[in-house]
Amino acid sequence: MRKLIMWNLITLDGFFEGDHPWALEFHQTVWGPELENFCIEQLKSADMLFFGRVTYEGMAAYWQSETGEVAEFMNRLPKVVFSRKLDRAEWNNTAVIKDDVAGNVKRLKRAGSGNIFVFGSADLSVSLMKEGLFDEYRIAIAPVAMGRGKALFGRDLPDTKFKLLESRTLSNGCAILRYEPFVP
Repeated sequence: MRKLIMWNLITLDGFFEGDHPWALEFHQTVWGPELENFCIEQLKSADMLFFGRVTYEGMAAYWQSETGEVAEFMNRLPKVVFSRKLDRAEWNNTAVIKDDVAGNVKRLKRAGSGNIFVFGSADLSVSLMKEGLFDEYRIAIAPVAMGRGKALFGRDLPDTKFKLLESRTLSNGCAILRYEPFVP
C-alpha cells in the first residue's frame, strides 16, 4: 500500500506562505544543493503527487517550463488535483477529482506501492489530516520568522500526537523533520 506523505517548507513561526498567494521568498533562504538532493530523493520514491487546485495551478505554471532533474520528476509523475472548480487539467499526467476526497484518497493509496506526496496544498492537507489519511509528515523549517502569512497548521485540527522518525539539519540552518501519527 502506498504511503501518503505531506511535504511542506515553513518558516520558524509556522507560515508556509507569506501574506499573499505565492509569497515564497523565504524558500530562497534554504534552497541549495542539499535541499535539492533531498527533494530528488523524495521524488525517486514517489509514484503519484496530490495537489489542491490553487497549488496545482501554480505548480503547473512553474514546472511545465522548467528543466533539470526535479522538473523531469514533476512533469513525468502522475498527478491528481482535487478541485470542485476544474473540469480538466492541462498539466500532463494529471487527473481531476471533484468529490469524495477521503474515499478517493483511500482508493488511490491501495492502488500502488510507491509514495504519494502532497506538496503545499494547505486546504487539502487540512482535509486529509482531519480524516487521518497522512501516514507521514515531512516538514522543512526555514530559520526565518515572517510574523504574518498563511499558517500550515492551526485550523481546528483534531488533537494528534506524533512520533519523530528523523531529524536532519542542513548547513544553511534548515531543519527537516519526519513524523508519523503516534498510535499508542
